[in-house]
Amino acid sequence: MLPVFLVTFPFFALIAAGYAAARARLLPLEAIPGLNTFVLYFALPCMLLRFGAGTPIAQLLDGSVALIWGASALAVVAGVVMLTRNARIGWNDAAFGALVAAFPNTGFMGVPLLVAILGAQAAGPMIITIAFDLVVTSSLCIALSRLDGAGGAGRQGASQAARKALRGIVVNPMPWSILLGVLLSAARWQLPGPIDRTVAMLADAASPVALFTIGAVLARSALLAREHQASAAVAEAMGTGRTPMRKAPLSDVLPVVAVKLLLHPLLVWALGAGAIALGLPLSHAALVVIVLVAALPSASNVSMLAERFGADNGRIARIILWTTVAAFFSFPFAVGVLR
Repeated sequence: MLPVFLVTFPFFALIAAGYAAARARLLPLEAIPGLNTFVLYFALPCMLLRFGAGTPIAQLLDGSVALIWGASALAVVAGVVMLTRNARIGWNDAAFGALVAAFPNTGFMGVPLLVAILGAQAAGPMIITIAFDLVVTSSLCIALSRLDGAGGAGRQGASQAARKALRGIVVNPMPWSILLGVLLSAARWQLPGPIDRTVAMLADAASPVALFTIGAVLARSALLAREHQASAAVAEAMGTGRTPMRKAPLSDVLPVVAVKLLLHPLLVWALGAGAIALGLPLSHAALVVIVLVAALPSASNVSMLAERFGADNGRIARIILWTTVAAFFSFPFAVGVLR
């Protein structure tokens, strides 16, 4: 277990450094979206492109991995929505709670961490999970988030949200970088020398900047939620009628944390083991990779997505923060068990 902690510690330390820098205002909150943009539109796509181009095409088109990961993700979304919807949590908050339970931090954290632990062969299955979550899981949850309207209005809102999610996929460079990597791998082509070196420089920056940004995003979400509560309380005291945002109770947070870090990886393992027993061509190595992907903390960018769609971002940010902190202990344990 100690060797695994020695590998994972620097990754979580960089997250803690980003969190501390933002909380202390050493990193201005206004600069955090810029860091996020650099990672999402430049560094991370280049890293995925390099891994995709260097991975055998058979691993990138592994239908067994896609099937097991997709079935588990859809089961988690359905289960969390049914578990969490109540008088306080409508479709919008339940849908983003489901997204934060099913969508691990694979791009920002998982790719560099699992490659460091398992080697470059872990990249193929991870790329498949990223593509599925970007295209299917996030689009489904965004569509579900629009069902708070009654009758036809709710269905129309879901349809509009689905179209908006599809547009988001089109302008997101990550799926395109994955596709380009698959094409380069299939054709066995290499980028020209100067372009390849440029891509390599951006890819090398992805891991440290992404991890630092995770911490900064979490701190930003917590600070903005606190400022909103304070301003709303002042407005209410002055009689303006603005209702302060209430802090989500632990009963709305802890079950989702448990699903993300415990039930999700167990479900992936159970489905994968059952599929192997039934003769599905899923390798044990690939199953280990996607189980560890499921054991990662929640994706930090779900917080910004929830904020954009008007969900309870304070609750989502707390779930992400709790899964990130708890994963410092739970993830090395999962690695030790599977290895």
